[in-house]
Amino acid sequence: MAKKRYSIDNRIDYSIILPVFFLLLIGLAALYVATLHDYASSLGTVMIQQVAWIVLGVIVAFVVMLFNTEFLWKLTPYLYGLGLSLMILPLVFYSPELVASTGAKNWVTIGSVTLFQPSEFMKISYILMLARITVSFQQGKDREMLQDDWKLLGWYFLVTLPVMLFLGLQKDLGTALVFLAILAGMIVVAGISWWIILPVVLVAGLSLGIFLFIFSTDQGKTFLHQLGMDTYQINRIAAWLDPFSYAKTIAYQQTQGMISIGTGGLTGKGFNQLDLSVPVRESDMIFTVIAENFGFIGSAAILMLYLLLIYRMLRVTFLFNNRFYTFISIGFIMMILFHIFENIGAAIGILPLTGIPLPFISKGGSSLISNLIGVGLILSMAYQREKANELKINAKMSRRRKYN
Repeated sequence: MAKKRYSIDNRIDYSIILPVFFLLLIGLAALYVATLHDYASSLGTVMIQQVAWIVLGVIVAFVVMLFNTEFLWKLTPYLYGLGLSLMILPLVFYSPELVASTGAKNWVTIGSVTLFQPSEFMKISYILMLARITVSFQQGKDREMLQDDWKLLGWYFLVTLPVMLFLGLQKDLGTALVFLAILAGMIVVAGISWWIILPVVLVAGLSLGIFLFIFSTDQGKTFLHQLGMDTYQINRIAAWLDPFSYAKTIAYQQTQGMISIGTGGLTGKGFNQLDLSVPVRESDMIFTVIAENFGFIGSAAILMLYLLLIYRMLRVTFLFNNRFYTFISIGFIMMILFHIFENIGAAIGILPLTGIPLPFISKGGSSLISNLIGVGLILSMAYQREKANELKINAKMSRRRKYN
């Protein structure tokens, strides 16, 4: 009896691909509507670029899916080093006009062409490096002492510090928060003692309260600006705390977004129906397009697709039962969750605007490809699990032939 042959198709988990596929389609539809209303002359170029980025991201994700654990483990330090090297580029090659409008040097621009955002790819490298460090540190150890937890936190600090320094130089606070969210998820899953975590959380909460108190005073903003806080950051927080007092100036984007979402009602106005002007709604504020066109029901459907994707990723992680990939999965899920929470939270006014894109939906190649690479890593778990099962089945069939 010959060995049973399997195809790659049998090893792909389509329950992960399906929600991503629908999110990408919704993203293309929302981008079409936003661009048609705001930049009609560029519609063809924008749509072709977005489709090209999706195709490129899918190809890269497919290649990543084929990586085995050993190869990815060895590759991780090199990817981390490459990511840090790329983070230098926006500090040298940038557009003064783009920096003036966003306040951050986070895009690589040569001449009049904006190429990519290195920090998006650094997120994946950072997740891989944290996962590798965690597994390396915990192998063969019974970590029951606070001393071991502090050592692991020390390693986390050494890996995180260069990233934060570059983000500080780029003045990209929003992306820095994403890295901190990834780190927080990794710390909790790594089993760091709550005797360490709780005081840090309390201090962070107290610091935030003090900051908001200072910010709300008459001289507070001036004081914070003198300490080095950028004007655009102060404006974003002021717009978040009291948006409609600045509706015609610094909070115009946020208030217009909130009104746009409100006018969508329960079922929305229908496809391609936008009545309000919302700045940058093709990327940072793409959720307003969905809410205005399809209302609360359409918005809820988007959230359900994200929840389904996260559920399937967690299920694959538990079934694969590989510690390295478990930490990779947790890091990627934390990244996706923070992007969703911050982007939609900013659109509805409960969080300040930070320029965080909505995964798989917002316009932009760097974020889209980075997210698809993360999906490829999750698919790799399912691929390896099925491949291992195939080897077991073939081995069992070989033993049967031997004894028959």
